[in-house]
Amino acid sequence: MTLKDKLLAQKIYLFLAALFITSLVVSNLIFQKFFYWYPFEVEVFGAKLFEISVGLLPYPLTFLITDLISEIYGKKRANQVVVAGIFASVFSLLIILVSDNVPAIAESPVSDETFQLVFGNSAIAVFASMSAYLFAQFIDIQIYHFWKRLTKGRHLWLRNNFSTWFSQFVDTFSIVFLLCSFGILPWSSFKGLLISGFLFKVIVAALDTPFLYLGVYLFRKRFNLKINEEIDML
Repeated sequence: MTLKDKLLAQKIYLFLAALFITSLVVSNLIFQKFFYWYPFEVEVFGAKLFEISVGLLPYPLTFLITDLISEIYGKKRANQVVVAGIFASVFSLLIILVSDNVPAIAESPVSDETFQLVFGNSAIAVFASMSAYLFAQFIDIQIYHFWKRLTKGRHLWLRNNFSTWFSQFVDTFSIVFLLCSFGILPWSSFKGLLISGFLFKVIVAALDTPFLYLGVYLFRKRFNLKINEEIDML
């Protein structure tokens, strides 16, 4: 690979990392708004099945990005992006905590009460999200590369979906469990949110498979990569 190609690969990697980190941080800031992602109301275990947090909207994108990075740049680079996302989330939490403790002036368009209402639970949300997400992402990467070795780089759809489904269940269960434990969400909605969140992620994981194939195809074509070959930017 030429120096020009390596520089281009590095730029694309940084762009993907930026998308990953932005999606992760934003999902932790907007999680308190809930909506129905299906037009019909269905109840399971006494909870509304299709009720989820808007924080889940950018979440599946993070798993698509780590799968793409895992496929093209390797396991080490994927793990580096996950760690960078954790750092960014913790840093954003510190900024919110400082901002929350600075008293608003009388003329401030956003009062202390409003700010507290919107961002007051961010600390708990980030803790719950990061605890679950760190575990789930590393599981996703490990399973992805297990299937990649087992299939010798073939059957991309298999490792993309199997790794994402399992890790997303771990992630959804952990987040809902922790948020209910801290009193942010009622226990009565635990089963419904668990099933709804996991179902949403499974469907999105299946829908994003063609985009993963497209991304891998474009990378292999541009950088002349063989099946199971990864880009070495060093």
